[in-house]
Parts: sequence; C-alpha cells; structure tokens
Amino acid sequence: MTLPLIIKWSGQEFPVSTLSEEDTVLDLKHSLRGLTGVLPERQKLLGLKYKGKPAENDVKLGKLKLKPNTKIMMMGTREESLEEVMGPPPDNDDVVNDFDIEEDVVEVENREENLAKISRRVKDYKIEILNPPREGKKLLVLDVDYTLFDHRSCAETGHELMRPYLHEFLTSAYEDYDIVIWSATSMKWIEAKMKELGVSTNANYKITFMLDSAAMITVHTPRRGLIDVKPLGVIWGKYGEFYSKKNTIMFDDIGRNFLMNPQNGLKIRPFMKAHLNRDKDKELLKLSQYLKEIAKLDDLSELNHKHWERYLAKKQDQ
Repeated sequence: MTLPLIIKWSGQEFPVSTLSEEDTVLDLKHSLRGLTGVLPERQKLLGLKYKGKPAENDVKLGKLKLKPNTKIMMMGTREESLEEVMGPPPDNDDVVNDFDIEEDVVEVENREENLAKISRRVKDYKIEILNPPREGKKLLVLDVDYTLFDHRSCAETGHELMRPYLHEFLTSAYEDYDIVIWSATSMKWIEAKMKELGVSTNANYKITFMLDSAAMITVHTPRRGLIDVKPLGVIWGKYGEFYSKKNTIMFDDIGRNFLMNPQNGLKIRPFMKAHLNRDKDKELLKLSQYLKEIAKLDDLSELNHKHWERYLAKKQDQ
C-alpha cells in the first residue's frame, strides 16, 4: 500500500506517490533527489519526528504515523550549473570504502521486502525510451562517475575527464548490446554529463535509456546497515521480453551497487586522477574485448565476472 506525500520546497510542491509504509526516510530522500536534484545528505525534512526526535534515515515511514498527502517542508540546495558538475564535488569516500559484497548477498538478494521495493519501482518508475530495445541483443548497464568519467578532478571540458577509449568502447559494445546508463544522481545531471561527453549525440551508437537515483532501492545488510543499490530487476521487470539475468551485464566501480544481482555485476577499476592516468588507462579497451567474447554465450549469469581478465586471456590464447 502506497503512502502519498507532498513535499514543499523552493516555492513548489512535489507529490511523492511511489513509497509505502515499509520504505524508509532515506528512500523518501532518494525520491526527492530525483524530483529536485537535491542530494539526500543536503536535505532537511522539517517536522518528521520519531519518538520526539528528528527521524533518522533508517526509520520506516509507517512508524511516523503520517496521513496520506501530508505536506512536509524540505530545506536544501542543489547543484546549479554544469560547471559544478564538471568541478570537484564534496568529498565522497564511496570508492575507498567499497567492500566485498559476497558476505551480504545471501541475506539481501532474496529478502521479501527488497523484492517488494523492486516491484514498486517496476510499477511506478517512469523510463523514457531514447532508442527502442533491439531484438536479440544483450544488455550492458553502465555507471557514470569513475566508470566512464572522473567526476572529482577539475577540468574545463568533459573530454579532459572522459575515460580513454570511451567512444570506441561504446561503438564496439553497441554491435552486440543495448546500452543503458544508470547513475546514482538526478536525471538532469546524467543528461548534462552524457551531452558534455558526446555520448548522447554520437552517430556510431545509441543509448536505449537512462536511469537515475530514483530507480535505486535501499536495502539493509547485516554487517553494513543501510545501503543504496541498483537492482537490475527494475529493468527486467519492465522489459522482460528483451532482457533477463541471462543476457545482462553491469559495470560499476562500486561493487555493492549490484548487491541484488551479483552474478551480473563486473566491478570496474575506478578511473581517477584523469590528468595523470589518461595516457595509461586501458580498462575500456580490454573490457571491449571481454564483451565481444562473452556476447557469443547464451547465458552470461554462469560467468564469474570477477575473473574477467583470466577468462579473456584464456580465450585469446586458444
């Protein structure tokens, strides 16, 4: 059962109708990030109290006893210009603090509450198809920050921060895979970055669609607490006639993002310090060859992408 709310911010009202009483305050903040562009850590929701204190991120909305269409005031500021997207963001230790997901997979992947969140995203999250899915193609889902783009270093143009061989990689991948971009930011900034990098206008390949933070879910892990993840089940639930566990692979520099679908995730080496590493980073060149090799297989879920370099070397030796 959904819990419709109305958030008042910057003179506007934003209806939120995709959450239930089982979702948390952090889930609400992520929904607002997609609507307003304000990062969760910059949001202050006034009047959300639990046991007489401001509600923490892990408190379920049902415990707040909110009535349907309750109006909540939000304070917070968003990034206002592409220059700020291109410049160094606030310190973020996601890359440094990433962890091996295997210890938490069993407890998280099949939990009923997490599957219910995915079902709600399938039902309520709106996807804008940029180019129609192609029959018989596999699916490649790509993160942006530190995967295709060094978003921490300063630069005047996106080209200076772009990972080497990006366009060659996407051109090659497009022969066998539909390409989806999924970043844990707002759609406004994904679109801005893709335009700046020349990805959304390249004549040699096409992007099928893009997903933002609102398509993500928050899961609770026994060892790490609340974690945001990118569940591929959202895509499979919406486009099951084209994509499934058997034909999907996802690249991300943060392994925990594929906690709900570990067999489909490949943890890419983060591209950082672009000004120093631009001439020696060949990750996309090698991954291009790996994608070409595994495109011949009927079932990608039988692979362990952790050992992709070993697999590629073996195939190239044959």
